[in-house]
Amino acid sequence: MYPGTHAQTTPAKPAVVMAASGRTLTYAELDDQSRRLAVGLHDLGLRRGDVVAMLSDNAPECFVLYWAALRSGLYLTAVNHHLTASEAAYIVRDSGAKVLFASGRLEEQASDALAECPGLETAFSFDGPIPGYGVYETFLESAEDRMPAEQPRGSDMLYSSGTTGRPKGIKPPLLPIAVDEPGDPLTALAGTYLGVGPDDVYLSPAPIYHAAPLRWCGVVHAYGGTVVVLEKFSAEGALEALQNHRVTVVQMVPTMFVRMLQLDSALRTKYDLSSLRLAIHAAAPCPVEVKRAMLDWWGPKLVEYYSSTEMSGMTVITTPEWLKKPGSVGRSVFGPIHICDERGEELCVGEVGRVYFERDVRPFEYHNEPEKTKAAEHPDHANWTAIGDLGYVDDDGYLFLTDRESFMIISGGVNIYPQEVENALALHPAVYDIGVVGIPDPVMGQQVKAFVALRPGITPSDALAEELIAYARTKVAAYKAPRSVEFIDELPRTPTGKLVKSALTARTSGGATGGH
Repeated sequence: MYPGTHAQTTPAKPAVVMAASGRTLTYAELDDQSRRLAVGLHDLGLRRGDVVAMLSDNAPECFVLYWAALRSGLYLTAVNHHLTASEAAYIVRDSGAKVLFASGRLEEQASDALAECPGLETAFSFDGPIPGYGVYETFLESAEDRMPAEQPRGSDMLYSSGTTGRPKGIKPPLLPIAVDEPGDPLTALAGTYLGVGPDDVYLSPAPIYHAAPLRWCGVVHAYGGTVVVLEKFSAEGALEALQNHRVTVVQMVPTMFVRMLQLDSALRTKYDLSSLRLAIHAAAPCPVEVKRAMLDWWGPKLVEYYSSTEMSGMTVITTPEWLKKPGSVGRSVFGPIHICDERGEELCVGEVGRVYFERDVRPFEYHNEPEKTKAAEHPDHANWTAIGDLGYVDDDGYLFLTDRESFMIISGGVNIYPQEVENALALHPAVYDIGVVGIPDPVMGQQVKAFVALRPGITPSDALAEELIAYARTKVAAYKAPRSVEFIDELPRTPTGKLVKSALTARTSGGATGGH
């Protein structure tokens, strides 16, 4: 299904509600505007497989653009609006976008980006004018009032966050179905496994340009539910939205859980969360202590999944399963998991290696990057793909992630996974945020270093650094604990919560530092 289905049955029902402003887009409006936009793009000459780009903060127009692409057989490339104009322009150029849509609230950035995209055919702005852009609202009004002759299902083509290099465009194959036909695996999973339906109110607290928020909001629209969007995440703002909109389903990342748990207990408990039936979380492994704390607070409503923008595979784990397998991200729902060593040889149960998912066909390619596409494939099986995560499976087929391949620290020939050390310190009462990296060591090759942002009112000191190191040794083996701690004001994270470890490594200047 798609918004057009629900525009016929529940035209006045809110499809999108902005949490702070209350601005609403009904199903009738979402269907009509996405239909008009699809017709307008077709009349501009865009055809199945072409690309449109979107540079915007969280706004209702994002969903009009998304559904216009999905009902036109087009790819939508949503651009991270936190990038510089040059970085944004690179993505627009690399994607081959023929049309760019941008929010007037990003006027300077969007204007500068357009100047660096001389091959772009046209551009439109909404929510305010931008020099060089046509007016989105005028373009919609001028589109012929007709139904598209065909509505082949399109897709997103999103770019990696670029935490370890230049962003890569992740291009899935277009499904051979119409927009109103079943066949999208994520939509099917949400309905059959999680029970998402028309009565749900879904809170999306993250930036819409990211894969999970964009796709899951689309899934809720496919079932006729209401999507409530936070303009920008804050811990208390999320709790307020959960209460005020009687939210039934929310999706968060572990960093958001940590921020909410760091609120004063009286503040946390003053909000009525009784409407919430399901809290989905993903994007990074959730520290066991953090998840237990959330279960104590919200009850057995948490469902975790592990996937990626590439959608090479997916695992899911419910609360009852997790309580039996704490730390696991679940069992595969999209195909067999294979754990392999660096040569591609499959490893035994419990052994850590590269995580591959087997699919009937390769589920993605990196746009304009055939070498990187090839590198993601198993040496002997093109339909086994990996995105660089390390982990192991147990006897029951449950996957446990250890870390990213590129983040692993090798000290004295022993592998150390920073995620494990970060998890150990995440809920220390002095710690607001933490990142762990390996730095050069003349004897051991590398040693473990922790960068720590402290909670307000706590002063950094050598004594506190030693306390954190000692605390870590009560949670993990002594050789895994940090050898040094550096206190910093703020850790470099993307707006979706991913830690930019290359920025931390760059701070070390190639040497170890002690204290703070």
